[in-house]
Amino acid sequence: MIQNDLELQGTQERIAKFESWVAQFRVTTAPENYAAMAGAYLAEIDKMHAEVREYLRCHASEFEPTKAA
Repeated sequence: MIQNDLELQGTQERIAKFESWVAQFRVTTAPENYAAMAGAYLAEIDKMHAEVREYLRCHASEFEPTKAA
């Protein structure tokens, strides 16, 4: 769970890095290996995007992190 703007920035940078890697896999990995190579990264990207959305859904003055389900 993202707790502050510094963690938000770090998560956004990590998302960009993972997306860059997956984009590289699309052109450098054999088609039969692509899903296996990219799957875990894509799942992690989805998880990080959800964390960013949760953090950004509230104004900074009212941010209260919710407990993970």
